[in-house]
This record gives sequence, C-alpha cells and structure tokens, in this order.
Amino acid sequence: QVQLVESGGGLVQPGGSLRLSCVVSGNIFGRYVMGWYRQAPGRQRELVADTVRGERSTYADSVKGRFLISTDNAKNALYLQMNSLKPEDTAVYYCAADGSRFFDRTYWGQGTQVTVSS
Repeated sequence: QVQLVESGGGLVQPGGSLRLSCVVSGNIFGRYVMGWYRQAPGRQRELVADTVRGERSTYADSVKGRFLISTDNAKNALYLQMNSLKPEDTAVYYCAADGSRFFDRTYWGQGTQVTVSS
C-alpha cells in the first residue's frame, strides 16, 4: 500500500527557511516522479518542484534559486529545502508520487501548512 507522509511545515518569518520531508511507503520510490505541490487559499494547486530519483529536477520559476528538492533513496524520503521565504510562499504543501509512466495513479500526502508572516 502506497502512503506519503509529510512533515516540517510551520510558521516562519520572511527571509527564513524551512525544510519539508516526505516519507514514502510502498514499492514506488525511485521509479515514480516525486514532487512537491502547493495550494494557497483561493488558488489552484501548482507544481513547486519535482525530481526523478534526485537526478533530474525541475522547479517553478517562482522558487528557482530559493528552493531545493532532494531525495534520500535509502530512506525512501523526499525533501524540500525552502530558503528566502516570502509571504507569497504561504500555502499547504503536498508531496506527490506520479505513477502515470507505469499506468498508475498519482498518490498524495495529507499536506503540511507553511505560513510566511512577520
């Protein structure tokens, strides 16, 4: 059974940093495209960054140079290091595993709140 569990959200001041973690259970890590998405109130969910085994990564323009996606393949863990946070980064952040390459669904975590405010 596939399960994604996020942690690491919270309240941070503008300019601060947070690190999100996502632990993945089930035989998908290293095969599925792993990503972080976010959804702010009144807005659609958007892709923040994704990666394949930590080897190839893409980022939304709004976070390039500030966020870093990484993996620990031995721990089946996905991370998002967020630096120089801005109020507009405030959102619920979701970990996701895209199984479309294997004719499978996308799996989602429960989400973790990130609030950037002074």
